Amino acid sequence: MNVFDEFQWRGLVYQASEGLPEVLAKEKVTAYIGFDPTAASLHVGSLLQIMMLAHMQRNGHSPIAIAGGGTGMIGDPSGKTAERQLLSKEKIEENVQGIKTQLSKFLDFNAPTNPARLVNNADWLAVIPMIDFMRDVGKYFTVNYMLAKESVKRRIEQEQGISFTEFSYMLLQAYDFLVLFDRYHCTLQIGGSDQWGNITAGIDLIRSQRGAQAHGLVVPLLTTSSGTKFGKTEAGTIWLDPQLTSPYRFYQFWFNTDDRDVIGYLKSFTFLSQPEIEELANKLTTAPEKRDAQRTLARQVTILVHGDTELAKAERAAQILFGAEISELSVQDVMDIFADVPSSEIPKSKIDGMTVVELLTLSGLASSKSDARRLIQSGGANLNNRRVQDVNQVVSLGQAIDGQVLILRKGAKQYHVVKIVG
Repeated sequence: MNVFDEFQWRGLVYQASEGLPEVLAKEKVTAYIGFDPTAASLHVGSLLQIMMLAHMQRNGHSPIAIAGGGTGMIGDPSGKTAERQLLSKEKIEENVQGIKTQLSKFLDFNAPTNPARLVNNADWLAVIPMIDFMRDVGKYFTVNYMLAKESVKRRIEQEQGISFTEFSYMLLQAYDFLVLFDRYHCTLQIGGSDQWGNITAGIDLIRSQRGAQAHGLVVPLLTTSSGTKFGKTEAGTIWLDPQLTSPYRFYQFWFNTDDRDVIGYLKSFTFLSQPEIEELANKLTTAPEKRDAQRTLARQVTILVHGDTELAKAERAAQILFGAEISELSVQDVMDIFADVPSSEIPKSKIDGMTVVELLTLSGLASSKSDARRLIQSGGANLNNRRVQDVNQVVSLGQAIDGQVLILRKGAKQYHVVKIVG
C-alpha cells in the first residue's frame, strides 16, 4: 500500500491534484505543510497535519514543516470571518521555537535517507524587496484569479470585506511553494480543504516560472458528529503543550470521544493498522459500554504527544475518579484531576479538630449534620478516597494533600474539593 492508498482508507483525502496518486505510487517526493505560529503551542486542530507529514516520512518520502514566521505576520483569511490581530516579530519567533519542539516528537530530523526539515518562511519573505516580489510573483496572478478563490470571495461578501494585507496572503504562500521547489525540489503541498485555493496558486506559479509540475493534497476539515468544530470544547482549546493542557485533560479529551466519531479519529490520529481499527470497530458495535475504542484512541494519541510516563500518570488520574488511592498525588495533580469539581475554602486554623460530619455539612455534600451521619453510617462518605467508618472521625491538617487540599466523595462519583487557605 503506497501512502496515497493509506490516506484514502483513512478518509484523509478531500481533494488531490490530477496525477498525484500515480506519482506517489512510483516516486519518492518531498512534501510540505505550513504551521501558523500565532501561539506558542500547536493544538489538536494541527495534529492531523502533523500526522500527514509523519505518514509521508514513514512511507519513505521527505517531509518539510514550515513554521510560518513570515506569513504569520500577515494572517491567512481562509476560514476566517475577520482579520486577526497581528503579532510582533519577537512573539512570532518565540512561538516558532515552541512549535519546533512539538514537531520533533512526530518527525525524525536525523533520518539517514529522508530526514524531516523545519524551515521558517521569514528567512525568505522578510528579506525580499517589495518591488522584486511584485515583479517576480505578482505579475503571474490577475486580480480576477485571486477574487475567484473561495477564501477571498467569502470574505468580500461579508460586510467588513478583506484588507490588502490578507488579500496578499495567497501570493506569499505561492512564493513559499516556489522557494521550497527551488531549494529542496519540493513538489507536493498538503493542507486542510480550506487551503486548496492557496495551494493551487503555488502550483500555478511553479508551472509559470519553472515549467514544472507540482501537486496539492487537502484533507477534510474535521467536525464532530454534533456538528461542532473538532478540538473546540467548553473548556477551550486542547493544546499539545502540557503546561497549557495537562496530559490528564488531554487523555480525557480523547477518551470522551463520541461513539460516532471514534473510529474516524482512530484512522486520523493514530498509526494503527486497518485490521486493528476494524477489530476496535467490531468491539464498539458488540460492547460499546467497555469503550475499548475510546481507551485505545486516548492511549495512542497521549503516547504520541506526551510519552509513556505521562500516559501512565493520566491513566492513574482517571482511576482516581473511580476511587483509587489518592495519597501519592501532588496537589497539582489533584487540581488537574478535579478541576471541574465543586470546591470550597476553609481557613487552615479551623481544620485541626473539625469532624468529617462538619466538613460534609460545610461542603454541601450533606444537607445537615444528621444527614452527614447517615451518609457515613451507610458507607457512602469518603475522605481522600478512603471510606469514613466512624461518625466521630476528626480531620487533621496532616491528612491534606501537600497540606493544601482534602477530597470528599459522596457515593460513587460526587466529589467536592476542600481548599485549605491562610
